[in-house]
Amino acid sequence: MDRENGKHPTGGTPKKSRPKKPKKPSRLTRQQKLLIAVAVVLAIVLIAVVACQSLFVRPDLPDKNADADSGTQEEEIDWGEGTRPRSDGERKSQDYYTVLILGRDTGGGGNTDTMLLASYDVTNQKATVMSIPRDTMVNVSWDIKRINSVYNYYGGGDRGIQYLYKEIAQLVGFEPDYQVVVEWDAVGQIVDAMGGVWFDVPRNMNYDDPYQDLHIHQEKGYRLLTGDDAMQVLRYRHDNDMRYGYPDGDLGRIKTQQAFLTAMVDQLLQIKNVTKINQFIQVFQNNVETDLSFQNILWFAQQAILGGLSMENVEFVTMPNRTASCWSRTYHNYQSYVVPSADELLELVNTKLSPYTEVFTLSDLDIMSVNSDGSISSSTGHVEDSRAARPPVKPTTPSKPEEETPTVDENGNPIDPDTGLPVTPDGGTTDPGTGGTTDPGSGTTDPGTGTTPDGGTDPGTGGGTTGPDTGEGTTGTGTDGTTDPGTGTSGTPDGGTPDAGGGTTDSGTGDSQTSGTGDGGGDAAAEEAPDDGFIIVS
Repeated sequence: MDRENGKHPTGGTPKKSRPKKPKKPSRLTRQQKLLIAVAVVLAIVLIAVVACQSLFVRPDLPDKNADADSGTQEEEIDWGEGTRPRSDGERKSQDYYTVLILGRDTGGGGNTDTMLLASYDVTNQKATVMSIPRDTMVNVSWDIKRINSVYNYYGGGDRGIQYLYKEIAQLVGFEPDYQVVVEWDAVGQIVDAMGGVWFDVPRNMNYDDPYQDLHIHQEKGYRLLTGDDAMQVLRYRHDNDMRYGYPDGDLGRIKTQQAFLTAMVDQLLQIKNVTKINQFIQVFQNNVETDLSFQNILWFAQQAILGGLSMENVEFVTMPNRTASCWSRTYHNYQSYVVPSADELLELVNTKLSPYTEVFTLSDLDIMSVNSDGSISSSTGHVEDSRAARPPVKPTTPSKPEEETPTVDENGNPIDPDTGLPVTPDGGTTDPGTGGTTDPGSGTTDPGTGTTPDGGTDPGTGGGTTGPDTGEGTTGTGTDGTTDPGTGTSGTPDGGTPDAGGGTTDSGTGDSQTSGTGDGGGDAAAEEAPDDGFIIVS
């Protein structure tokens, strides 16, 4: 091409040059796409892992000794003069945990009649849950020694829970790692969140208590229970007329509770309930007090579900026991108790409950028993109530006087030969000089002496007020009160603590018709309350 005239050297019109098309970007190879996909998946997994690590947290084992030394506990537990329970040592496996679960029934006055001691061997996926009967005798300083009296004796709340923890720890010989206090109504709420629980109700149940707004009406048979149905079944012990119910009372209720919990846990561990986690969280936050975090509890659930814990490896048992009766110096009658079967409980502790490899002996456990002479003893060799460690002194009934031919006046009316006064309408005679009375149907009272059943004599009262160990008159609030000879009023109790249950004794008899507990605690009224607690609660 001639640059000067723009003509092609060979002649003709020059061709126009075409603009170059931009190059298309190269497509990702299959390998590159795969790498990106893998990177995205890894990022998601990483985020999920971080989230899970914050959601599922393995609990750290508490250092009980360090807590006591540092004073971090709200109130340091007074372990008394007995053997302190074990709180550290070599564990049977790396992840072996023990938890004390207490069911508190707000509908039954806040009683803690449901007491469960659970052990969970995460490493070997085995769990044991032992129910402790509410009438179990424990080593306490007051007269009525049922374990369900401890919570109210110490004022309830955190302090009551703390001392109930103490008694159970001394009973089994070791301190549980954690404690969980569950408001009993939470069980019903969880059942509703699950959509109900299929359960075979063992018997017809009918009971009404308007005072507590408690109404139990359940039919025998296998069916889907709502939360309200479940709570009725768990609280029931007997019908209103007392003729129908569990023949073995609270122990029968424990068996039903264990069977229901087994069915509930079995259905709760199903995968379909994972989607209801938010509902369970809400129930937990509103009804549970524990030294475990919610993340810790989720960790246990995760280990149970992913670790393959099956109901065949979850064992519900009742504390090995037998029944015994012990004289009450407060109520002047025999009180029924459940006492541990020592050798069987020791075996259960060593094989299935204790987290420690070191073997326990009977002296490590605080197991109470009633001796043939009526005194009580402990496997530790120490009894907190020194009076109960001696044979009881029962009040004696004065012998009935010989009947005499009555002296009559001129009209044929009988008169008292000593005073010349007419006989009182109830058949007894009144001596104005002493104030003493004679009831010919029940024995005599020596006017002017006021002899008490314990053998003490009040020379100047003739019917003064006596302490709860006397059996007559108005019951005091302490134990073994003494009578002031000059005033006829009760002396200072010997260190007894007022009745935590607020119980009173019939002022006319001083006998066993009670509405609570005397002599520093106990729960006589709870004997007939059907909803004292989850045993797992009347």
